[in-house]
Amino acid sequence: MIFVYHSNAKIVAVTNSEGESVARPDVSSIAEGLHQLAQHFRNEKIVWCHIDCKEVLNIKALNELFQHDKMVLSYRPDGENYFGAIIGYVEETLFVNVNKKVRFPTWQMSSVVGMIHAAVLNKIGKGIPLDVDFDYYLCSLAKLCMPLGILCYSEPKLLDKNSTHLGNQASTSTIYRFVKQHYKTQWIFLLFLNRFLYERKLDIMSCIYSLWYTKRRIIGVDLNEIQVKSSKSSNHSQTIDVIIPTIGRKNYLYDVLCDLKKQTHLPVKVIIVEQNLVENSESELDYLETETWPFIVEHIFTHQAGACNARNLALAAVESNWIFLADDDIRFENDFFANAFDEINRLGVNAVSFRCFQKGEPTRWNSVFQWSSFGSGCSIVASKSIRNCKFNLGYEFGFGEDSDFGMQIRNQGEDVLYFPEPSILHLKAPMGGFRTKPILEWHNHSIQPKPSPTVMLYKILHQTKEQILGYETTLFFKYYSQQKIKNPIKYYLNFQKQWQQSVYWANQLKNKK
Repeated sequence: MIFVYHSNAKIVAVTNSEGESVARPDVSSIAEGLHQLAQHFRNEKIVWCHIDCKEVLNIKALNELFQHDKMVLSYRPDGENYFGAIIGYVEETLFVNVNKKVRFPTWQMSSVVGMIHAAVLNKIGKGIPLDVDFDYYLCSLAKLCMPLGILCYSEPKLLDKNSTHLGNQASTSTIYRFVKQHYKTQWIFLLFLNRFLYERKLDIMSCIYSLWYTKRRIIGVDLNEIQVKSSKSSNHSQTIDVIIPTIGRKNYLYDVLCDLKKQTHLPVKVIIVEQNLVENSESELDYLETETWPFIVEHIFTHQAGACNARNLALAAVESNWIFLADDDIRFENDFFANAFDEINRLGVNAVSFRCFQKGEPTRWNSVFQWSSFGSGCSIVASKSIRNCKFNLGYEFGFGEDSDFGMQIRNQGEDVLYFPEPSILHLKAPMGGFRTKPILEWHNHSIQPKPSPTVMLYKILHQTKEQILGYETTLFFKYYSQQKIKNPIKYYLNFQKQWQQSVYWANQLKNKK
């Protein structure tokens, strides 16, 4: 392990794991120094730390925290990150609103403290310019490499106690430059508009100057060549329970059970929550009793509709160390669980969502990466990781319960990875015969909420103020072509009423039990 201590502008000391001094690179930037050291110490982890934080660097924990070579960890102990809250105007993902109390996925790296393996730096080479601004370089590296399979986290345990050191803060012009180099060009103008609308700031020169910068891309770099074997040991067995909510899909559910029956790694228990709204009705799933299954079948029958409620009932009945959250209209291969656990062990993770595709649908992603969502019908999670998690009933019959559940997992300090393999075929079966379209509380109002209150609920619970305002701006323009009011002033006034209705109902759902 190589330790690089710096003072924002330059490297001031380099040491090895034994505390012995290593020759400082004669370079013009800290980023360039890291690359030089990576070439000399190809099998080492490289730790950077501001000299003011040297005494609180948690050296004893570093090897345990850095579980494999395709990770980048960093931490900024003060409130705002390098780009501040402004970046929320242009990015809606969960990587913006970082929970500083736990390990949390984000591309927002910091010069205060962090670590990376030399193999990653050597693979990237000069694919990313070695910016003099070290914070800018680190954020650029993470932003470009996360989609390629590098796992990037804010990790508070890098310091054994909080430091009083305040990291650098990006200037307005630097933020515009970053947006131009890492997002589509139109986001520069949306950032400019949002800053004017909500902060009364006119960033004319910053906006203009940013247009001279070119978009950054990593071309010809295959980070999958870096071998991954997590050092994180699993201290619990790979017993797994399956939970399946179902309603009126008897034949499709039977096929799912047959796929489970053929698994080389059998589940211990399959928990089926059957919903039927017809009063005094009985189960139609006769094969649960008439056929023999190589696992325990726990059948819960309820007259209350709703996938959120059904999944919560099933979660309460889980006893195994792992849970497969499944849909009632999916198909998968006989070695699905076996292959899934091979990958889970290799990466040392506790929550994954699998590629869930429809027949004929092309593969969009081929690499494992940090997903910004969660699949409630195609995921495996460790039971211990969701002890404090439930599906929020405020999302019932709407959208967003998947993403919300994923955020609950992340706020426990776990990440959600996307696995392209093993994959799941989603049949998209027709709605079951017992479903009725629910009439939600806001459906009969003259002013319909826009966006859906469940979409707004997710934003209120998990996004920053700037992310919500930025979404309002983009929705305003996108929705204009889809509605009947063409007078811009009338449209604006009506849109504001719809937005406020959405906020109102989202807050009503927020407290729903």
